[in-house]
Amino acid sequence: MSEPNGEAPAGLPSGGAVGAAGRVRTIHVEALARVEGEGALHVRLEGDQVAAVRLEIFEPPRFFEAFLRGRSCHEAPDVTARICGICPVAYQMSAVHAVEDALGLAVDPAVRVLRRLLYCGEWIESHALHVFLLHAPDFLGYPDAVAMARDHKPIVERALAMKKAGNDLVAAVGGRAVHPINVRTGGFWRAPTRAELERLREPLRRGLEGALDGLRWAKGLPFPEHDFPCEYVSLRHPTEYPMNEGRLVSTAGLDVAVADFDASFEEVQVPHSTALHARRKGGGRYVTGPLARYALNFDRLTPVCQEAARDAGLGQVVTNPFKSLLVRLVEVAYAFEEALRLLDGYAPPARPYAEGPLRAGVGHACTEAPRGSLYHRYELAEDGTIVTARIVPPTAQNQASIEDDLRALLVRRLPQDDTDALRHECEQAIRNYDPCISCSTHFLKLHIERSP
Repeated sequence: MSEPNGEAPAGLPSGGAVGAAGRVRTIHVEALARVEGEGALHVRLEGDQVAAVRLEIFEPPRFFEAFLRGRSCHEAPDVTARICGICPVAYQMSAVHAVEDALGLAVDPAVRVLRRLLYCGEWIESHALHVFLLHAPDFLGYPDAVAMARDHKPIVERALAMKKAGNDLVAAVGGRAVHPINVRTGGFWRAPTRAELERLREPLRRGLEGALDGLRWAKGLPFPEHDFPCEYVSLRHPTEYPMNEGRLVSTAGLDVAVADFDASFEEVQVPHSTALHARRKGGGRYVTGPLARYALNFDRLTPVCQEAARDAGLGQVVTNPFKSLLVRLVEVAYAFEEALRLLDGYAPPARPYAEGPLRAGVGHACTEAPRGSLYHRYELAEDGTIVTARIVPPTAQNQASIEDDLRALLVRRLPQDDTDALRHECEQAIRNYDPCISCSTHFLKLHIERSP
C-alpha cells in the first residue's frame, strides 16, 4: 500500500534503480481488464523510488449494509446474494449462518450437507472461470480467452464444461445458477431429491478428471519468479477443508472464534478507494483466499488433491502469488471430489428447513468465498428486524496487501525500462488475487506520464 508520505510499509524495500535521478514515470491503468468490476491502477516511479502504488476501486458505494436495516432477518440471504453474481452463494451462506447464530437456530445435518454441496458448485464455477478464462491468457500472451481459444480450444472447452458442472450443481441445490432463490434461514425452501442430484454425478466425475488434467497442464505455464511472504488468514475446521464453518486462524498464530473478528481485525478508509481496507489490529496487512486456505489447511485436502499439488511442484505453503492459479486448480479438484463424496451419502432431510422464534441478538458468521473469508455480523431487534449489518468481503481485506505486493514486485523488476512490460506484469499481479470488485470486465486504457 502506498502510505500518505510515499514511504514503503515496514518490511518492504523502498526502491530500486529506475534510471537517471529525478526521472518520473507514471503508470496509470484506467480500467483493469479481466477482473470482476471497475477498478484502476496508479503507479508513480520517482528516480530510484517507488513513490506511490494505488489500487483504485471507484465503483459507487452500493449501501447494502444500510438498506438491510429495518428489514426482516429472513430477507438477508436473498438481499446479500445480489451483491455479487459470481459468488452469491458465499453471501447467502454467511448471511444464513449469521442470522441463525443470532436466533440460536440449529439445522438438520442433511441441510448442512446441501449447503456444502452448494458451496462446492460455487467454487467450481468461480475458480474455473478465473483460472482458464481470466488468468491463463496472461501466462500465454493472449489479450483474452477468445484469442486464447484459437490455439488452445480443448483447454477452453474443458474449462467451460467444468464451469457448467458447477453452475448446474448450484442450480440443482439453489434453484438457479445465478443469485440462487432456494436458500432460506434454517435451510432450503425445497430439498432436491436424490435422483435429481444423481444426474449430476457423471458431469462431476468428468469435471474432476478435467481439473486434474488442467493442473498437469498449468504446471508448465511460465510463472514469474516472485516471492511475497505475508500473514495468511482463513477458516480452519476440525475435520474438513473449510467452506462454511471453522475458527479464524493465521500463519502468524491467530486462532479465534468468528465472533472475535472485530477484536482481531479493523477496517480503515483510504482516499483512493470506495472499498475499506482491512488490517490486523496491532499488526498489519494480511491475505485471505486460496493461498491462505491451502497453507493453513493442506492436511484437510484429500490424498488425491495432496498428491496432485505435489506433482504440480507445490509445497504445503505457496508464497508466489502467481502460482495461486495452481492452488485454485487444486481447490477445483477438491470441490469436485467433495461434491461426489457428499452425493454418495446424501439423503433428503425430513424437513428442508428448521424454524424457531424470533428474538433480539447478535450473530456472526464467516464462510470461505472463492476469493477468501467473507464475514457477516447482524444485530437483530426482538421482532427479528435487522438493527445493524456489517459485511467484510475478501477483496476489501486483500486490497492493501495487493498494493504491498505490487510495490515489492516493482522494486524487484526495476531497473527494466520497459513501461509496457511493467504495466502488464502489474495487471497480472492484481489478477493473481481474482479481485471481485463487482461482476463486470472492461477494456484496458493506459495512460503513461514521462518527464525527461
